[in-house]
Amino acid sequence: MKETKLWMLAAILFICGASVLTSCSSEDDPVTPPEEEYTGVPLVILDTDLGSSTDDLFALEMLHRYEQEGRCRLLGVVVDRMGESNAAIADVMNCYFGHPDTPIGLVRDGIKEPKVWIDYGALPTYTNADGSLMFRRSVSDYSSLPDGYMLYRRLLAAQPDHSVSICSIGFVTCLAQLLKSDGDEYSPLNGVELVRQKVKCIYQMGGVFGQSVEPDFNLSQGITFALDFFRLWPKEVDMVFSPMEVGQEIEYTPEQVISDVSWTDAHPIKQVYMTCNCNTGQMMWDPMTVIQAVEGDALFSLSPRGTVTLTDKAETIFTPSAMGNCRYQLPGSADWNVTMLEKIRRYNKIM
Repeated sequence: MKETKLWMLAAILFICGASVLTSCSSEDDPVTPPEEEYTGVPLVILDTDLGSSTDDLFALEMLHRYEQEGRCRLLGVVVDRMGESNAAIADVMNCYFGHPDTPIGLVRDGIKEPKVWIDYGALPTYTNADGSLMFRRSVSDYSSLPDGYMLYRRLLAAQPDHSVSICSIGFVTCLAQLLKSDGDEYSPLNGVELVRQKVKCIYQMGGVFGQSVEPDFNLSQGITFALDFFRLWPKEVDMVFSPMEVGQEIEYTPEQVISDVSWTDAHPIKQVYMTCNCNTGQMMWDPMTVIQAVEGDALFSLSPRGTVTLTDKAETIFTPSAMGNCRYQLPGSADWNVTMLEKIRRYNKIM
């Protein structure tokens, strides 16, 4: 009997000791599961100043084509040029390429009367010979669209951490408003923290680097927004710039565009080229961000890492730093330019 009691006492002490050891282990040496890296297809938000340059149209077309091929998911389109007609252009493109449910956001308190290079704002109103609209739309009331920064918040909050790529090919109005936003029904996080948690990289068309120090066009159009954007963007989130000189030698001529879409006249981009003066030296600047976001870094020559600061004159100052979050694309060879142009042209040659 005595031996039985001693055995039971020993068992109790063993169990209690194990419990204590387990408790100490969990408190003193917590086991934190490693943060999972998102490995699915690229999740992309396009931020664009539709309604002025046609390279925005090609960038949006490519994202829809990539999505059709299962190479990305286009989460939404943020239109950062004010005007409901510009949001309607995005709607036409989304419907034409088979994704009428792609969400659209519109800036409402943005840059007042920025420069327009090619005015194709009437595209959504084009009609057939019988008077019917040439292009379908899915939005009946564009005033009901969310503000661009609010669409950002809704889309980002619903995605896995560190998974979203942003292609910024226009102004940074909505991005600045996003970064300055507070928590809401979509996420308790403020804009900076939401970007830090959800965004993997931003690919931005713009920046002037190397020996040149001059204002960047897109940033100078709304310098207050741009300064807020650079001041608030989280330093942990990568930025890749596509300077103007990268796409400068990649010209998609009006004759090539019209010839490539030989299979129909009822194509939104072809209609723009048939009805507007697009012979303005329109180069393929904007698609360079899309190609890298979807197809990866291997196609591009990139600068070393560093940081980028913006002056009040819209100059982008690059400072090399191994710990920096910024890189920029370098111009390619003549053969590289041809390869990039063919990537864009390929999608116009198929129905």
